[in-house]
Amino acid sequence: MSRQPQISLSNIELKAERLAALATRCLIDEARLSPKPGLVDSRGNGAHQDLSLSLMERSAHSLTRTFHALALHCWNRPADIALRQLVGRLGREGEQDMMQATGGVNTHRGAIWALGLLVSASARLAGESDPQQVAQAAAQLARLPDMAAPKTFSKGQRASQRYRVPGAREEAQQGFPHVVRLALPQLHRSRRAGASEAHAQLDALMAIMSSLSDTCVLSRAGETGLQAMQQGASAVLSAGGMQSLAGRQALAALDAGMLALNASPGGAADLLAATLFTDRLGDLTF
Repeated sequence: MSRQPQISLSNIELKAERLAALATRCLIDEARLSPKPGLVDSRGNGAHQDLSLSLMERSAHSLTRTFHALALHCWNRPADIALRQLVGRLGREGEQDMMQATGGVNTHRGAIWALGLLVSASARLAGESDPQQVAQAAAQLARLPDMAAPKTFSKGQRASQRYRVPGAREEAQQGFPHVVRLALPQLHRSRRAGASEAHAQLDALMAIMSSLSDTCVLSRAGETGLQAMQQGASAVLSAGGMQSLAGRQALAALDAGMLALNASPGGAADLLAATLFTDRLGDLTF
């Protein structure tokens, strides 16, 4: 009797493990990247009283199992309501794992949504690495209904409704435009211009922050905070980004402003992790 099915399953397991490891690595790299305005990084807790870098890293590791399950169950499958509901269930189980690892602190709920969809999308396409195709496959899933989704609104969803701006759900349903159209092109431009990898990633973060209606900032600091974030990030890029002294000074001013407003662009951070993930998919060997 042929043993091919077992060999194929083993190969898929390995591929799922690689996708999960990459997603976890991107969460950790995003958390460590410094200096990020108002966010947890290697310098400290930013505008947060309940978060720390060690907590963020513990949270990221707790999600590896969720990312692996998403990749395994989505491998080479078409988008349909059954798969969407499975992805939703696995994501909510991942939230429970995260909360248990962090003692009840919400460290990565938004990242579970964004990275979970992108992991699922790459697996759906049997390891596809093209960012545009992966983002569109994620959008297909995000647009499908999940009947078991909680009926209560998160802080981000409430801010999205209150201020009538798109939130994390719409970002995914539209194919992650802040990742594909803004952050990835900026990341590649900065690298080509000779920026260090950390500076290129910070420039990509600024590209996201310059445009995103970050519901984390809106929840904490309202429209005043959002305007300060967007204008401050644009100023960093207009000054030449992290490669220039003026750009670094503009980022320091933005950081001080975010701390003064007690504002943390957590939505932008989630999308930076998603940017790193889509950027690195091509480095995986399947």
